[in-house]
Amino acid sequence: MKVTVLCFGITREILGGFSHEFELESDAKIKDLKDFLIEKYPSFQKLSSLRIAVNEEYAEDHSEIKETDEIVLIPPVSGG
Repeated sequence: MKVTVLCFGITREILGGFSHEFELESDAKIKDLKDFLIEKYPSFQKLSSLRIAVNEEYAEDHSEIKETDEIVLIPPVSGG
């Protein structure tokens, strides 16, 4: 299935843009997406506190992904 991933902050720099389409297995979960991104973009692994939202709700590694889902990579945010 094709999924669209939206990137913010450092994830946008690592992946080289705001919006990306990737091909994943039809039964993919968030963990599968993370593994795919680490394989394709090795520096992605440095993001220890990355959160992923699916349809505007935080998702866990075991959460399933559907082709119609809106997936957003939310990097760590520093404040001041």
